[in-house]
Formats: sequence, C-alpha cells, structure tokens
Amino acid sequence: MQVTRAIVAIGAALLLITATPLSAEYSIDNLVDDAGLREGSTAMRDVSSWDPSRVVLVRDIGFELPDFEGFNVVVVSSLEEALTQAGPAGAIIGFCSHDLMEAAPHASWVQIYSAGADRCVTSPKFVSGEVVLTNMQKMSSPVIAEHAIAMTLALLRKLPAFMEDRKSGEWNRSEPYTRGMTTAHGKTMLVLGLGGIGTEIARRGAALGMRITATRNSSREGPDFVDYVGLSDEMLTLAKEADVIVNALPLTDKTRGLLGEEFFAAVQSRAPYFINVGRGATVDTDALLAALRDGRLAGAGLDVTDPEPLPPEHGLWQADNVIITPHVSATGSDRTRHRLLVIENIRRYLAGDALLNVVDAERGY
Repeated sequence: MQVTRAIVAIGAALLLITATPLSAEYSIDNLVDDAGLREGSTAMRDVSSWDPSRVVLVRDIGFELPDFEGFNVVVVSSLEEALTQAGPAGAIIGFCSHDLMEAAPHASWVQIYSAGADRCVTSPKFVSGEVVLTNMQKMSSPVIAEHAIAMTLALLRKLPAFMEDRKSGEWNRSEPYTRGMTTAHGKTMLVLGLGGIGTEIARRGAALGMRITATRNSSREGPDFVDYVGLSDEMLTLAKEADVIVNALPLTDKTRGLLGEEFFAAVQSRAPYFINVGRGATVDTDALLAALRDGRLAGAGLDVTDPEPLPPEHGLWQADNVIITPHVSATGSDRTRHRLLVIENIRRYLAGDALLNVVDAERGY
C-alpha cells in the first residue's frame, strides 16, 4: 500500500517539474546532447555508503515514475517530515540541508530540484565524497536566458518608462521620453559565468547581433558565438568594455560579494546596464544602488537580490531605472528536461553507475 501511495504521490509530487513536454520522442539522450550533461567521476557502487535496497526519500511534488524494480520509496511533503523519516534513507530526492544530512547517516545520494547548491554544500559529507550531490544545472537555462534577454531589451528600449505612461494615457513619443532608447545590435554583452545559464544567455545575445565576451573560472574555452572568454581575474578589464553586463555566477565563497565597489567603479566610463539572474549575494547591494543613483550604471534588471525577499522600503524599489522580478526567471520552463534527469539518475543510482549533474562541493557548483 505504501509503495502504491508513493508512486501516486511522486506523480502528484514531481508535477512541478513536468509541464508541457517538448515532444513524446524527446529522450534522455536528446537531453544529454542538448545540455551537454556530464556524468560524475565516481560510480555509485564505489561509494562506501551506497545501498540501493535502502529507502529513497522523495519530496512530494508530483509525477509518475517508471516501475523501477527494487525501488523502495517513502514520500514526504515537507522538510520537517523528511527529518523524521531520514534515518533509514539511502537516497534523498528534493531536499537538502545540514540537519537533514545529519539525520540520514546511511544516505549516499542527494538530488536537488534547483541548480543552485550553495545551501547544500556546507555539509562535510558532500566534501568528503561520502554522499554524492546532484542538481538541476542547465535544466532551466533556456528560460532563465530568455528572462535575462527580456530584461535587457526592456531596458534598452525604455519599456518601463512607457509602461508608466499608461497610467495617464499620455502619448509621449518625443524628447525627453525617448532619450536613451537604443539597439542591442552592435553592443557588447559581458556574461559573468559561462556555465549552463551563461552559455544560453550568450547564445541569445549573439543572435541579436551583440558582441559577446564572457568569464569563466575553469578555462578560456567557449562556443563559437562567444567572441572572447576570459578567466575570472579578467572581469574588471572586460567590464570596462561592456554595454550590458549579465551576472550568471553561482554563489560560492569566492563569489560572495564579488561585484562591489571596485567592480562598479570599473564600469563607470560605459555606464552599462546590469542584469542579475545568478545569485543575489554575489552582489554588494549597497554598491549596486550607489552605482545606479550616481549614473555609473544606466539601469538594472534584477531577478535576484540580497536580501530576498527585498524589503518594501528598500531603495531599489524606488529606482526608476530598475526592473525587479521576485526570483522567477526559471518559472514557466518546460519541465520535461527536469523529469528526464531525475528518472535517469534514479536508474543510474539503482544500477550503481555514475550520476549526471554531480556537484563539486569544494567549488560549490
């Protein structure tokens, strides 16, 4: 009865990650090719704590799974419930916290439904390799990239100002209302963090006729549509040449507060637009607000802030050159990709194979 309830509940539970499918034929092989997914370096059978006969604890957000033989599932609907059921669990899908890892001494795998893993990697079990952590990196990259480009175009075309005119019904089409309207074509876009999200942003920016530069921590390699890939220590130099800067950095010890006074001082000669779809805490919010107020930035599009939620009285809300969305850039994506990744990782876990989208706990992503 419990297993039957579990399968139904997973159907109810992972529905958050199953919206309209790409197509009936879209497969895990398509996903691996499209997103460039990589498997981890360690097979689950080589993880000392791996025991596929143990309970798999699954967060109840709804979807129907294939009938995996030997898949012993317990479904929970909250972190509090997960903490009470974690003792016998060998794997956890949908939750991650330091307290949960302490309550699950037999766990060998944790799958989270988000790309950001900064709230998970604090557990020493991930650093030691005792527990393998996998995430949803690259699964929502297309829709987040669309959100970043939408913000960019809205700012370049001064759409927020025209939206204000709707309230008065005024037909303002001359100076000063149109001052500052410009085109994306020919502009330079700097993408900070050329990972899954950053690459999709760069792809769309290039399609608009923009010159794309980027930074990444690992290498200078990048796709053909990126004109130049610099290492992280080239960030300030590249920022001085950019008309639009898009932050797609993950939150790690190295990136926390990275975009602060020094960064915003470097950009003042170009007064670029700043877009943030990465993590709010990678930015010094006071420094950002100061740069907006004194004209070092022409404007900003922020899907993430620090803090979150942004308090109603915060100065960013009052800035007329800022677009703020409440961390919703991943909303509306085709969740077929998410579902396929979860199912494939379950299959690999039960077989003892290496998993896809393994997080490097030391790097934080």
